[in-house]
Amino acid sequence: MIRRHARVAAAAAMALAGAVTIGGCGGNGSTSIGGPASHTPAVSVGPTAPGGGTPTVPDGTPSPAGPTSGWGPDMWNGNSGSSMMGGGGSWGPGMMGNGMMGNWWLSGNGTRVQTLDQARQRATAFADRLGLRVGEIMQFSRNFYAELRTTDGHPATEALVNPTDGAVQIEYGPAMMWNTDYGMHYGSRSQVRISAAQARSIAQQWLRDHGNTLTAGGPEPYPGYYTLHTMREGKITGMLSVNASNGQVWYHTWHGTYIATSQR
Repeated sequence: MIRRHARVAAAAAMALAGAVTIGGCGGNGSTSIGGPASHTPAVSVGPTAPGGGTPTVPDGTPSPAGPTSGWGPDMWNGNSGSSMMGGGGSWGPGMMGNGMMGNWWLSGNGTRVQTLDQARQRATAFADRLGLRVGEIMQFSRNFYAELRTTDGHPATEALVNPTDGAVQIEYGPAMMWNTDYGMHYGSRSQVRISAAQARSIAQQWLRDHGNTLTAGGPEPYPGYYTLHTMREGKITGMLSVNASNGQVWYHTWHGTYIATSQR
């Protein structure tokens, strides 16, 4: 158990350490937001999709890196399947003892999830364990995405539903690594230096820097970061997140092609 803990922490640290600074408007890599006195920290590229690869934002046909299933049990080393770090459950109960990590995962019931309503049912079963409720559900070609909110309606965290067997887990990427209430660093309180408006500007600059025509939608403020839809001609194509402390950008390359959304 301790060995698995060390492997997860080491892999996560290596992924974050691989961030590459992108030059923005300023020569030192920082991006200027708003008026002359308004500046944000350097904007950098977060880890790419599970399995690594060159950072890619789709412009036309998506071409994400990582496991073709989009379900990343061994997401840090590029293997596919539905159990992370070997054994019977990705981020499963007891993997890191009976603490917070045990609440990151709900095993599947063996039934395929094919509709937004079915995904909402599975996400609700998971959210109930955390005292949360399910908001927006999105269907992609590789997985279902669930927005989890507090009982008073504030964004809390993000989850993925495996269409193959109904397993649910905290979404890897920003929800796992940056969320200060429900992620690996829960309980931490890094300073929020990036406003929602700045996060949108940073996201838009990041998209431009990667040479595509997508636009950034409105930011959802999660604990420690923002998540934004990427849009083309007013239609959703995917999403990315911006760290609320340092402006780092992490594109969600693991979803595949966007299909539909259910609001609640």
